[in-house]
Amino acid sequence: MARILVYNVGSNRMETYNRGENDPMPYSYGRTLLVKEFRGSSRSNTLWTNTAAMESWNATRRSWGQGIYVGYAFKRIWEGGHGQQSQHYAGVSFDVGQNLGSTCRRRLHNLAQSLGVWVYVEPLSMTPSWVHFDKRTNPPACSAGYPLQRVGSVGTYVLVLQDALNALGYRAGSLDGYFGQNTRTAVVNYQRRNGLSADGIVGCATWRRLVSEVVGIGRTPGVVD
Repeated sequence: MARILVYNVGSNRMETYNRGENDPMPYSYGRTLLVKEFRGSSRSNTLWTNTAAMESWNATRRSWGQGIYVGYAFKRIWEGGHGQQSQHYAGVSFDVGQNLGSTCRRRLHNLAQSLGVWVYVEPLSMTPSWVHFDKRTNPPACSAGYPLQRVGSVGTYVLVLQDALNALGYRAGSLDGYFGQNTRTAVVNYQRRNGLSADGIVGCATWRRLVSEVVGIGRTPGVVD
């Protein structure tokens, strides 16, 4: 049974679901995206996404009109598997169509672009055997990557932050997606110990330093589920 955290963009609140591997993801269209498909190779007990990503998936799946194979969707940041600013860690990114021929993949890629529901659809020249689309939040704190986070922030990027801090032993507390005082204290402690401005705000410099340390380090004693 997976614990699935969903950031509801409309209400600006986090929602929690408990679903089996063969159950549909919350907010997905019918049974077009099962928990095990979203999970992919992740072994985490806790997964997350947001309603905007699910709505974009629904629009794409309805327009495509048939099953879309999902080869890679979610990973916790300490599990690694993608680059340091990967939107898979935020739970809003999909790599799909690995079972399609090149002509069908091009059709799917063009559809994802034409719908206008995704923030980013990666050029086919960068994805020779899959189609990548994601619902990243803009603007990023750096030229690419995650948005600035501070007290009062809510959502999947707060979960990425809390997950990273916990994994490194800075005790941001439970994974809840709310940037409160416990998370701020963990951020300030991290910043002080790493020669960063200890303002409790996670901007470009803090994100870069933090993710460079934590991506792919594996489950540590500090990891929270």
